[in-house]
Parts: sequence; structure tokens; C-alpha cells
Amino acid sequence: MENLNRDDRRAVVPLGQGDPSSFPCFRTAQVAEDAVVDAVRSAEFNCYAPTVGILPARRAIADHLSRDLPYKLSPDDVYLTIGGTQAIEVIVTALARPGANILLPRPGYPCYVARAALCGLEVRYFDLLPNRGWEVDLERMEDLADANTVAMVIINPGNPCGTVFSYQHLKEIAETARKLGIMVIADEVYDHLAFGDTPFVPMGVFASITPVLTVGSLSKRWIVPGWRLGWVATNDPNGFLKDTGVVESIVGFLNVSPDPTTFVQAAIPQILERTNEEFFLKVLRMLREGADICYDKIQEIPCLACPKRPEGSMFAMVKLNSSLLEDIEDDLDFCVKLAREESVLVLPGMALGMKNWLRITFAVEPSSLEDGLERMKAFCHRHVKKQHTGSILEVEFEIGWLPMVVWKLGSGGGEGDVSGVLVAVGQTTVVDGGGVCRRWSVAGGGVKLGAGEVEVVLNGGI
Repeated sequence: MENLNRDDRRAVVPLGQGDPSSFPCFRTAQVAEDAVVDAVRSAEFNCYAPTVGILPARRAIADHLSRDLPYKLSPDDVYLTIGGTQAIEVIVTALARPGANILLPRPGYPCYVARAALCGLEVRYFDLLPNRGWEVDLERMEDLADANTVAMVIINPGNPCGTVFSYQHLKEIAETARKLGIMVIADEVYDHLAFGDTPFVPMGVFASITPVLTVGSLSKRWIVPGWRLGWVATNDPNGFLKDTGVVESIVGFLNVSPDPTTFVQAAIPQILERTNEEFFLKVLRMLREGADICYDKIQEIPCLACPKRPEGSMFAMVKLNSSLLEDIEDDLDFCVKLAREESVLVLPGMALGMKNWLRITFAVEPSSLEDGLERMKAFCHRHVKKQHTGSILEVEFEIGWLPMVVWKLGSGGGEGDVSGVLVAVGQTTVVDGGGVCRRWSVAGGGVKLGAGEVEVVLNGGI
């Protein structure tokens, strides 16, 4: 925020944080508000709570999660935390031991990295593959693990990639974990926020293959991150987590740590049981609309490419080609200058383990989202490089997220040499590297590609 221009009177557009609660269109369900009010007015929940959480709340969450599982959880499988962040803290601390390591996704959620560092737990990264819809690179994961690996983290629906893993891919992940002899930490804070063709499947479905520790929260699905109510659920039909002392370590940590607010805990049964389906459908409609706006607008912006239309959570990962821009060194520099010049906030990918990428949230009121993306487009147009050499113009950029190529655009006869392939105006031609040249407008001075739909605007024509 310190990088904002205080003289810019336009409203700041927050496209960096997944908290849409400040927008009236994302207000939580009335039944959730009433449940908290009823708990407060009852005067029965002004007390300390048990360190693992009050029984009615734990029972309600167990029943809520069991609806999607082939077995039934009990209240003893659920532990309440101060939001999803403390749930991560609990699990990572419980698993840490000298010499141990944990497998984290790249890009991923930085809270895992920070907590692992505090616990002395070595982090090893496996990649999420943009050219495969951000699926897990399971082959690389097998190379990373050893006898000291304690767990892998899977975030689904995906923060920051906006993906929803298929049933088959989740099963493959579980089978890989079993092969490696490790458990899965399933971060499902965005559970059921899936609005594409792939339905949300909880990782706990595969707990008979490998034990699963689920991180959950009220924050995202109900749009109440400030209520700070999360949980850890042990999906452990084979008893592994109990036999190895993981459950004991979780309880021990909670015995010496703060608890979520008692009256919010007390509101949980009413919230989970009485929130109607129309509220959830409304949230999904707004997220789908925001995802479409974000993906479509990105295609109009020079130097940016989104490899996959988001299908879940609240985010999209966008590739930045800073080599096309004047005075922009990398993603951090891009974000700082975008905030200063346009009062738009986005998160640099380096914070998530991916340099020269950006995380953009689309969980924003639609008119604000469109305004923010238009400002980003203006920013990129203002900074785009312009290189003229006689009648030939050379431009370096990426086809979507693929390796960089050099395009030499000639001025004669509406034809140009594109990596050795002759492209005529209006013709659709497959280009080296998988890109598809959909339009080459000499008059407009632009080239638009199918893979990632990157548009490079060259002011002044060719």
C-alpha cells in the first residue's frame, strides 16, 4: 500500500488479496449473521472453549464433511482453529522433526513456507504444470521424496492457479503418496468453490489409499475471513495418524495455543445446517462471471498470458513477459509501478515461488474488476517497447507461457516471416512452439496468438 500514489483520486482496485467481503455483492448469508447474533445474545458462549473446540461445532463440521465422503467422520476427527492459517501452523508443527522435509507445490501458498522455516522443516518444491492445466508433476515429486519426507501439500481448488483437480488426478496423487509412504495435507479452504466443468472432490475420498489431513475454513465459501474459524480434519480410516502420534501432536499443540472465538464456534451448527443453496449458487455465479471477465480481459493486454481459464477458488495465475516492457525488470517491479501509476494492486508471483508471474483475484465487484484490468491494460500499453529498424520491426515475446521466440514483421505486401513460417493477413497458421496466429493486422499494428491469447500492440504501425 505504501507504493500507492496518494494524489491519485481514483478508487484503489484490490486484485491482490482473496477477500471479497468488502463488496456488497459478496455479503455473507443472512443465516450466518443471525447465527452469530443468536450465539452472542444467548450469553451462553462468553466462556473459554475446550482447546480442540466445542463439541456441537465439531460434530456439525464432521457431519458437513461426511456428506462428500465414503465413510463418516466423528467429532473426534475435527479440531477447530483460528482460521485456516492456524490449521496450517498446527499441522506443520505437528509433523516437524530434525532432518525432515515436506513437499510443497510451486506456485503455492506462502504460509506453508513460512511455517516450515520456523519449524526447521526443509521445503522441497514440486511443480504445477501450466501446460497441463496446472496439474501436479507427479514424476518430479517421486524424485524429490526420500525417507525423511513427512507429507505433501495439495491445494484444491487451487490458490493461486484457479484450478480444480479431477477425481482421476487426485487418485493418482493419493497413489503416489502411498508409493512414497507419506500422507497428504489437503488444503481445501476453497472447497466447493468450483464453477467450471470439473466438480470439487475432497481428498478425503482417497484416505483409504493414504492418510489425509484436511485444512478447512468458514472464510471463503461463506465470505467471512474476519471471523477466523477453521479446522483440521483427520481422514484416517486405517488409523495411521493415531498410531504414529500425529493426532496426539495436534492435540498437544492446541492445548498451548489460542482458540477461535467461542460464540463463532457456537454459530457453526446453525450456519452449516441452514445456509440455503441459493446463497452458494449466487457466489458461484459471481465467481464465474469474474473469472470470465479476468480471463477475457487478460487476452487484450500486451505481455500477459493466462494458460488456463480459472475454474475454481478466486484467482488466476498470469504469465508476465517483462522483456516487452520499458523500465520493468520483473513481476515485483511491475506490481510496484502498477500500484503507483494506476492504483491497482496485484500479487507478484515471486511471493508464490514463480518469478515473472502474477496472481490476480477476480473475486471483486464486476465493474471494479473491469476498471482494474482496463487500467492494467493502459499501464502495459504505456510501457510497451517500440523498436523500429527501417521497414522491419523485431519484437520479442512468448507464445502464451511457451519459450521466447523472435518475430520479424515485414512491411511489404501484408506478409511477415514468423519463425520461418510465412503468414498472410487473415490466414490461420500453426506457428513453431504451438502458437496459433489468429490475426495479423498491419493497419492495427498487432499480432494475436491462440496459445495464451497474447496480444502485442505496436503503436505506430509497421
